Amino acid sequence: MKRRKFIQRASLSGVGIITGSTALACKGEAGTSVSTTSTTVATTPMKPVVIATWNVEQAVTKAWEIIDRGGTAIDAIEAGCRVEEANAEGQSVGIGGLPDRDGNVTLDACIMNSEGEYGAVVYLQNFKHPISVARKVMEETPHVLLAGAGAEKFALSQGFRKENLLTEASEKAWKEWKIKSEYKPIINIENHDTIGMLAIDSEGNISGGCTTSGLAYKMAGRVGDSPIIGSGLFVDNEVGAATATGLGEEVLKTVGSFLIVELMRGGMSPQLACEEAVRRIVSKNTNYRDFQVGYIAVNKKGETGSYCIHPGFSVTVNRKAGRRIITAESHTKP
Repeated sequence: MKRRKFIQRASLSGVGIITGSTALACKGEAGTSVSTTSTTVATTPMKPVVIATWNVEQAVTKAWEIIDRGGTAIDAIEAGCRVEEANAEGQSVGIGGLPDRDGNVTLDACIMNSEGEYGAVVYLQNFKHPISVARKVMEETPHVLLAGAGAEKFALSQGFRKENLLTEASEKAWKEWKIKSEYKPIINIENHDTIGMLAIDSEGNISGGCTTSGLAYKMAGRVGDSPIIGSGLFVDNEVGAATATGLGEEVLKTVGSFLIVELMRGGMSPQLACEEAVRRIVSKNTNYRDFQVGYIAVNKKGETGSYCIHPGFSVTVNRKAGRRIITAESHTKP
């Protein structure tokens, strides 16, 4: 299942994605059926760990390589997210992302380290690695968020190179959409997603990142939850971290990632905290069947969780025992 089909509810769910010649079916960390590239699977939570939304094995592998050789969680997050941002075929992150209704590819991203420092860019154009620009905002400025032309000017000052992000495939899709130009935040119209990644390094420090091209064919200027601290991403090194994907407007309204971390602070497992965050959204929306939201989380112990409104959300997890793809449990059933 392509990540962009997440908003379009899957007709099938609960199927693990099998990779490698010795794939092994097992019980998932969130209690679902999964597969793994290793013949041994950890039965108890272990640190370090990398977890990301969607089947993004290359991105998670890159992040894990850094963690596994003793690197920091923040370096792993940036490197992992950059892999997806450079994937022009993904059409949802970085170069090749589907544009807004005016044909402009605009990117949002944020990054947060174990010290509670945070950097973000919104409505950034012409730079395919917003996660790296966001890190520069965090480390090189007294600010936490830069937008639009200001973010572009800053990126140039930091040595980032401008390039055209609208690929031939994405431009074609946009022109086909313009024939009807139906703009409705419902599953059949707004197919989009976000890459969120969380990591705990060998020192036990937690960092996270979130990057996206946002809602396909959105109104010019629209910004979702992904770059907003507490909504698309939140990290508390004493407790854990969470990140979101799906219809950002609904995540923003409930400050979902912060909610999950606070629930974990109160003693909830990452899994139960993700489930409660989804229930908060569902309880406030009679039309919840028309959109999708999913969360992933990790606590200080290295336990992970994932949950979504509708079937079709996959999660990639990497530990010492190997890498696996988990099919997240959902509020609605197929």
